[in-house]
Amino acid sequence: MSISQELLDILVCPEDKAKLKLVADGSGLECQKCRRIYPIRDGIPVMLVEEARLPEQEN
Repeated sequence: MSISQELLDILVCPEDKAKLKLVADGSGLECQKCRRIYPIRDGIPVMLVEEARLPEQEN
């Protein structure tokens, strides 16, 4: 399930209010400023800073 462009247009990073973009594999939304990646679970973005991962945590 993909996130609609309308939803992407209104969602922002809860940490720094920057725009988000869908990651290549569709598994999350990446903040364009702080680079946190918020997961998408069952088609729903989980917009909690505690649930986000930083790029160096990807492994």
